[in-house]
Amino acid sequence: MRRRNYGRLGFDVSLLGLGCMRLPRITEGPDAGKVDPERAFQLIRYAADHGVTYFDTAYAYHSKNSEAILGEALDGGYREKVKIATKQPLLAMKTQADIRRNLENTLKKLRTDYLDVYLIHSITPDTWAEIKRRDIPGEFERFRAEGLIRAVGFSYHGNFPCFQEVLSYRDWDMCQIQQNFYDTDKEATAAGIRLAGEKGCALVIMEPLRGGGLATPPAAIQSIYGDSRWPNRSAAEWAFRHLINSPEVSCVLSGMTTLEQLKENIAIFSQPDALPGCLSPEEKDLLGRVKAAYEELSFIPCTGCEYCLPCPQGVNIPRIFKIYNNARIFDRLQPQQRLYFLLKRGKGHGSLCVACGACEKKCPQKLDIIGQLKISHELLDGWLE
Repeated sequence: MRRRNYGRLGFDVSLLGLGCMRLPRITEGPDAGKVDPERAFQLIRYAADHGVTYFDTAYAYHSKNSEAILGEALDGGYREKVKIATKQPLLAMKTQADIRRNLENTLKKLRTDYLDVYLIHSITPDTWAEIKRRDIPGEFERFRAEGLIRAVGFSYHGNFPCFQEVLSYRDWDMCQIQQNFYDTDKEATAAGIRLAGEKGCALVIMEPLRGGGLATPPAAIQSIYGDSRWPNRSAAEWAFRHLINSPEVSCVLSGMTTLEQLKENIAIFSQPDALPGCLSPEEKDLLGRVKAAYEELSFIPCTGCEYCLPCPQGVNIPRIFKIYNNARIFDRLQPQQRLYFLLKRGKGHGSLCVACGACEKKCPQKLDIIGQLKISHELLDGWLE
C-alpha cells in the first residue's frame, strides 16, 4: 500500500482510506437498512490487516452508529495501528456544551481516549459565519490542549472562494474536500487542491467516485476507456489515478461496501506507479474527454450521501435519484420504472414531496431536490403490474 505524508504533522498514512459512510447493510428482515456488523467488522479488519491505516467516520453516519461499529471493529489491538478521523456537524452543536458532550460520546463509541483527527463536519458558505461567530475551531483547539484530539480539521462542501476563506482563517492541520475528475471545476475545485498543498495542509479527498457512479459508466463512456491504450484499466482505477496524480493529496477515501471492492482498491493503490505525476498528457486528455461526455448526459449529480434524510414525508430521495440516473445513463427505462413502482408501494416515492425544503437545506451538493423529484416522478411513474 502506497503511503503519503499527512501534511506537516510528521506522520504518513495509507494513500487509500476507508470511509465508513457506506458500510455493508442488512438487506432483509426487521433490521433491514442497518449496518451488518459481521460484514462490517470483516471489511474494517481486512483493510487494517492489508495496509489501510486511515479510517474516516462521523457523528451522524449510519444513523449515528458508524462510530460505534468502527470502534468495536478496531478493538483488540487494531486501534494502535491506525489513524481515526471523525467529524462533528454544526447541526449537532446546539450549545457550546454540546460540542464537548458530543466529543465525549464519540470517544466512548470509538473505544479510545483520543482522536487522531477531529473535523468540523461539512462547512458550507451558509454555515461558515456561524462557525466563526461561535469560535468552534477554538473549542477544538482546547480539546487538543487536553490531549483528547491530536489534529484539527474540517470537511467542506461549497465553492472555491469560501474554501479559500476557510483555509486561510487559521493554520488547519487538515482539510477534506469532494474532488474527482468530474468535479475539477466544481466544489473546492482543482485550485483548492493546489492551495491546500501550498499551505502545507494535509488534504483528504472524499467522493472520488461520486458515490460509486464514476465506477459504472454507461456504454458510451466505457467505449472511450476501452478504445484507449489501456483497455483493461477499470473506470474506478481511472478515477483514482486522477487523484493519485496530485502530490498535494494525502489520502483518498473510498466508501467501500464489499470485500471485493476493498481488495480491488487495495491493489490499485499498491501499484508501483501509484505516485504523484502518474498520469501522462495522453491519459489526462482521455479523462478530459470522459468528463465532457458525462456532461452531455442528463443526470442528477447526487452522490447518495443521505444527508437529505430523513424526509418528513418519507421520500427516499437518494434512491429515487439513483433509479432516475440509471434510467437516463443506461437508457433502460422500463426496469427502472418497475423499481420506482416498488418504491411507491413502500411509500417512498417522489409524489409524496410537499416542497418543505428541509432536504435542500441539508444537501451538500446544493441540488434542486424539489424540482428534480418532480422530473424524476414524471419520467419513472406509470409502471403497472
